[in-house]
Amino acid sequence: MKVKVLNTSGAETGKEVNLPKEIFGLEPNDHAIYLDVKQYLANQRQGTHRTKEKGEIIGSTKKLKRQKGTGTARAGSIKSGLFKGGGRFHGPKPRDYGFKLNKKLKTLARKSALSHKANDKAIYVVDSVSFDGPKTKAYLDMLTSLKLNDGRTLMVIPDYDNNVYLSARNLPKAEVLAARDLNTYQILKAKNLILVEGSIDKIKETLN
Repeated sequence: MKVKVLNTSGAETGKEVNLPKEIFGLEPNDHAIYLDVKQYLANQRQGTHRTKEKGEIIGSTKKLKRQKGTGTARAGSIKSGLFKGGGRFHGPKPRDYGFKLNKKLKTLARKSALSHKANDKAIYVVDSVSFDGPKTKAYLDMLTSLKLNDGRTLMVIPDYDNNVYLSARNLPKAEVLAARDLNTYQILKAKNLILVEGSIDKIKETLN
């Protein structure tokens, strides 16, 4: 699949790049995508939630009332979850929600997500992006020139660049990732994918 290379002003440079078919031209495997996204979201959960059970509540151990003859259910402790201030039955405990997926499946999921973007013609290639310092306005002007300022975008750069990252950080619908950190969730979350030309080889290196 060939895509025209643009500059940051939105003009064509006269060059074209070939997006490798083994990454951008697969028949997408939606179940692999589902599992990879599920794992990504599970790994974001802190899992630090916790409540006290009956044995952890401080309170009197005196029996509330006699066992029989009251006409109501037996009750032995004010710390029971049946009473206000008592412990919670089967409450949440700290846990890790993460689970394992094999590398081949995760790679297939990322290739499938990129193939979806290619099928939707939602991939744009720019020759290079660089800023002298964090410049949010310059980044926004670039998106406006590319006519991509109306939806969520993900820019993939060859290597981590702090100035590019900080320039996009304050824009709620813009994200920047290094090619090695590309993941299925953020590919699908974005409406359009912007690939800096040098990042394509890095993606091939990572996914192959």
